[in-house]
Amino acid sequence: MFPKECRYAETHEWARPEKDLNIVTVGISSFAVEQLGDIVYLELPKVGTKVQKGMSFGMVESVKATSELYAPLSGEVAEVNSDISNNFEAFKSDPYGAAWLIKIKPSDKKELDGLMDAETYEKQLKGH
Repeated sequence: MFPKECRYAETHEWARPEKDLNIVTVGISSFAVEQLGDIVYLELPKVGTKVQKGMSFGMVESVKATSELYAPLSGEVAEVNSDISNNFEAFKSDPYGAAWLIKIKPSDKKELDGLMDAETYEKQLKGH
Protein backbone atom coordinates (compact mmCIF):
# COMPACT_ATOMS: atom_id res chain seq x y z
CA MET A 1 0.00 0.00 0.00
CA PHE A 2 2.85 2.42 0.84
CA PRO A 3 6.02 2.61 -1.29
CA LYS A 4 8.81 0.61 0.35
CA GLU A 5 11.55 3.00 -0.82
CA CYS A 6 10.05 5.74 1.38
CA ARG A 7 10.44 6.28 5.12
CA TYR A 8 7.51 7.69 7.11
CA ALA A 9 7.08 10.14 9.99
CA GLU A 10 4.38 9.79 12.64
CA THR A 11 2.99 13.07 11.29
CA HIS A 12 2.37 11.35 7.89
CA GLU A 13 5.14 12.92 5.81
CA TRP A 14 7.20 10.57 3.66
CA ALA A 15 10.89 10.88 2.84
CA ARG A 16 12.49 9.16 -0.14
CA PRO A 17 16.28 9.26 -0.41
CA GLU A 18 17.41 9.80 -3.99
CA LYS A 19 20.07 7.52 -5.48
CA ASP A 20 23.07 9.58 -4.34
CA LEU A 21 21.59 10.07 -0.82
CA ASN A 22 22.51 13.76 -0.94
CA ILE A 23 18.89 14.70 -1.61
CA VAL A 24 15.73 13.44 0.11
CA THR A 25 12.34 14.08 -1.50
CA VAL A 26 9.49 14.81 0.93
CA GLY A 27 5.71 14.64 0.56
CA ILE A 28 2.60 13.62 2.48
CA SER A 29 1.28 10.06 2.56
CA SER A 30 -1.81 8.84 0.77
CA PHE A 31 -3.34 8.30 4.25
CA ALA A 32 -2.82 12.00 5.08
CA VAL A 33 -4.31 13.03 1.73
CA GLU A 34 -7.35 10.84 2.42
CA GLN A 35 -7.80 12.38 5.90
CA LEU A 36 -7.45 15.94 4.60
CA GLY A 37 -9.93 15.66 1.75
CA ASP A 38 -9.79 18.27 -1.02
CA ILE A 39 -6.68 20.42 -0.67
CA VAL A 40 -7.27 24.11 -1.43
CA TYR A 41 -4.06 25.87 -0.33
CA LEU A 42 -0.41 25.01 0.21
CA GLU A 43 2.38 27.01 1.80
CA LEU A 44 5.94 25.80 1.20
CA PRO A 45 9.34 27.23 2.14
CA LYS A 46 11.77 28.91 -0.23
CA VAL A 47 14.87 27.17 -1.60
CA GLY A 48 17.72 27.64 0.86
CA THR A 49 15.48 27.53 3.95
CA LYS A 50 16.96 25.52 6.83
CA VAL A 51 14.56 22.93 8.25
CA GLN A 52 14.78 21.01 11.52
CA LYS A 53 13.48 17.47 12.00
CA GLY A 54 10.05 17.61 13.62
CA MET A 55 9.61 21.35 13.03
CA SER A 56 7.03 22.88 10.71
CA PHE A 57 8.21 23.76 7.18
CA GLY A 58 4.85 24.71 5.72
CA MET A 59 1.12 24.32 5.78
CA VAL A 60 -1.58 22.50 3.87
CA GLU A 61 -5.19 23.64 3.94
CA SER A 62 -8.11 21.50 2.91
CA VAL A 63 -11.87 21.83 3.02
CA LYS A 64 -11.74 19.98 6.37
CA ALA A 65 -8.72 21.44 8.19
CA THR A 66 -5.45 23.31 8.13
CA SER A 67 -2.42 21.20 9.01
CA GLU A 68 1.23 21.95 9.59
CA LEU A 69 3.79 20.10 7.47
CA TYR A 70 6.68 18.74 9.53
CA ALA A 71 10.21 18.09 8.31
CA PRO A 72 11.03 14.37 8.56
CA LEU A 73 14.73 15.29 8.74
CA SER A 74 16.98 18.32 9.18
CA GLY A 75 18.77 20.08 6.37
CA GLU A 76 18.40 22.72 3.71
CA VAL A 77 15.59 22.98 1.16
CA ALA A 78 17.25 22.28 -2.20
CA GLU A 79 14.12 22.36 -4.37
CA VAL A 80 10.43 23.23 -4.04
CA ASN A 81 7.67 21.71 -6.17
CA SER A 82 6.19 24.94 -7.53
CA ASP A 83 3.93 22.97 -9.92
CA ILE A 84 1.91 21.38 -7.11
CA SER A 85 0.12 24.66 -6.22
CA ASN A 86 -1.55 24.53 -9.65
CA ASN A 87 -2.32 20.81 -9.47
CA PHE A 88 -3.81 19.83 -6.09
CA GLU A 89 -5.45 16.85 -7.81
CA ALA A 90 -1.97 15.23 -7.93
CA PHE A 91 -2.19 14.64 -4.16
CA LYS A 92 -4.93 12.11 -4.85
CA SER A 93 -3.66 10.70 -8.14
CA ASP A 94 0.10 10.56 -7.46
CA PRO A 95 0.97 11.33 -3.78
CA TYR A 96 4.42 9.68 -4.05
CA GLY A 97 5.32 11.11 -7.44
CA ALA A 98 3.98 14.36 -8.90
CA ALA A 99 2.74 15.54 -5.47
CA TRP A 100 6.16 15.75 -3.81
CA LEU A 101 6.57 18.96 -1.80
CA ILE A 102 10.24 19.72 -1.19
CA LYS A 103 13.67 18.20 -1.64
CA ILE A 104 16.02 18.46 1.32
CA LYS A 105 19.79 18.31 1.35
CA PRO A 106 20.09 16.47 4.69
CA SER A 107 22.51 17.66 7.37
CA ASP A 108 22.45 14.20 9.03
CA LYS A 109 21.51 11.22 6.84
CA LYS A 110 21.23 9.03 9.96
CA GLU A 111 17.96 10.82 10.79
CA LEU A 112 16.34 8.69 8.07
CA ASP A 113 16.95 5.65 10.28
CA GLY A 114 14.61 7.16 12.88
CA LEU A 115 11.69 7.15 10.46
CA MET A 116 9.35 4.19 9.98
CA ASP A 117 9.57 1.80 7.08
CA ALA A 118 6.39 1.17 5.05
CA GLU A 119 5.42 -1.93 7.03
CA THR A 120 5.77 -0.19 10.42
CA TYR A 121 3.86 2.85 9.17
CA GLU A 122 1.01 0.66 7.95
CA LYS A 123 0.86 -1.11 11.33
CA GLN A 124 0.74 2.25 13.13
CA LEU A 125 -2.21 3.35 10.98
CA LYS A 126 -4.14 0.19 11.81
CA GLY A 127 -3.86 1.22 15.46
CA HIS A 128 -5.85 4.41 14.77
